[in-house]
Amino acid sequence: MALIRSLATVGGYTGLSRVLGFVRDILIAAVLGTGPVADAFFVAFKLPNLFRRLFAEGAFNAAFVPLFAKRLEQEGEAAAKAFAEHTLAVLLSVVAVVSLLAMLAMPWLMYGLAPGFEKDPEKFALTVELSRITFPYLLFMSLVALLSGILNSLYRFAAAAAAPVLLNVCFIIALVLILPFSGMPGHLLAWTVAVAGVGQFLMLMIAASRAGMKLRLPRPKITDGVRRLIALMLPGMLSAGAIQINLLIGTVIATLQAGAVSYLYYADRVYQLPLGLIGIAFGVVLLPDLSRKLRAGADEAAMHSLNRGLELAMLLTLPAAVALAIIPKPITIVLFERGAFDRLATDATSLALAAFAAGLPAFVLIKIFQPAFYAREDTVTPLKMALISIGVNIALSLALFWPLGHVGIALATSVSAWLHALLLGGRLGSLGFLKTDSGLRRRLPRIALAAAAMGIALWFAAESLASWFEASQELRILALVMLVAGGLIVYGGLALVSGAMDREALRSLLRRGANSQ
Repeated sequence: MALIRSLATVGGYTGLSRVLGFVRDILIAAVLGTGPVADAFFVAFKLPNLFRRLFAEGAFNAAFVPLFAKRLEQEGEAAAKAFAEHTLAVLLSVVAVVSLLAMLAMPWLMYGLAPGFEKDPEKFALTVELSRITFPYLLFMSLVALLSGILNSLYRFAAAAAAPVLLNVCFIIALVLILPFSGMPGHLLAWTVAVAGVGQFLMLMIAASRAGMKLRLPRPKITDGVRRLIALMLPGMLSAGAIQINLLIGTVIATLQAGAVSYLYYADRVYQLPLGLIGIAFGVVLLPDLSRKLRAGADEAAMHSLNRGLELAMLLTLPAAVALAIIPKPITIVLFERGAFDRLATDATSLALAAFAAGLPAFVLIKIFQPAFYAREDTVTPLKMALISIGVNIALSLALFWPLGHVGIALATSVSAWLHALLLGGRLGSLGFLKTDSGLRRRLPRIALAAAAMGIALWFAAESLASWFEASQELRILALVMLVAGGLIVYGGLALVSGAMDREALRSLLRRGANSQ
């Protein structure tokens, strides 16, 4: 498999999804701002998303992909398909029951997830109602996770990567075409989540059928394969979802400060763009790649993939993190400051964005290190590291919230992410699963220096363009485009001149792109 080509596929669709997600969030910010309906919807949307990332995507993918890949490599497609069908039957049954119970128990769940809302009975009741509408999204996303794992293991990344695009398209249609005639924006957005879940499932079901994996639905049965899947999933629920758990902890604490949930949400959406393009894309591609190479006995090839993954990830992540830390306010002004989203919200959101940016490289490293464990069917070791990270995050969030408010929550999330990444990387090294090669050791310091130099240039450029961000919307957009373009030119030039970027790999990629046209 061509690692760069697969990363480009996943990253390209993820990037499109994130861009549409920005359009979605710009529209939501203009309509809802950071008021009570916004807080209620964001909690309602975060709840099924959390369970999806913990149960469906995180834990499930960490356990399912290596087991499916093993059958694919050692027993053939028929055995792999049978395993997927038994998994489908059990997964559907379990998640349907969990979803029903959660919807019935939603008022009690909300006391734990949004304790600060209890002081406002109207907001609390709205959050419960919207959460019940959005929660079926979890059921369909669980099925999407299964189908995505199958397609990714077959090295067919496009459909699974494109599925989230549909969610954002549905949001944009609802906000632009339906909301002007319907009113009740919170309810409309909640129903949009549910409808989009159905659409994503149908999209992936068609893609899997075309790939020769048209699944039947047998009677639920705990086979040996499913039993092994469950054994791997249980620790994987925390290890793969540690970042999401930490973000949820932050949301729970943020409900104690008016508007804080929304500030953190908008800041999270901005840094999720590079995280999605880089971290999530690498995680999606590396897990099946490492799993199949290790099952085939190609340990050296697996190590090479891991080294190149780290190199490429840091080449893309470090400049993004520096840019978000240096110019968070101009970014927030251009993306969100309009309608109900005022300058107070901009200031609060940009501070949270800078705090999240400090942890962006760590978030990406976690996404790269974890597949190295999961590919070896080890979900227990990452669990131990995740528990430490979660414990530190809770302590720091509580300690920093009182003096720093919502910014303290974002800082705590970043610090705990760095601890998590260092623990994972250190353990991989001690087990002999991570051995940095000369190319990685040579380029990482140069990447860091190029990113730092770009940051200095951005700071001076932002100072000189400060007045533009107080002018018309057109001038604001132009100023941000100039900053971003200038930063890219400075960083790209320094990376090429210093040798931080592998010129041969770049030429190979460009030739491949030209030949594919």
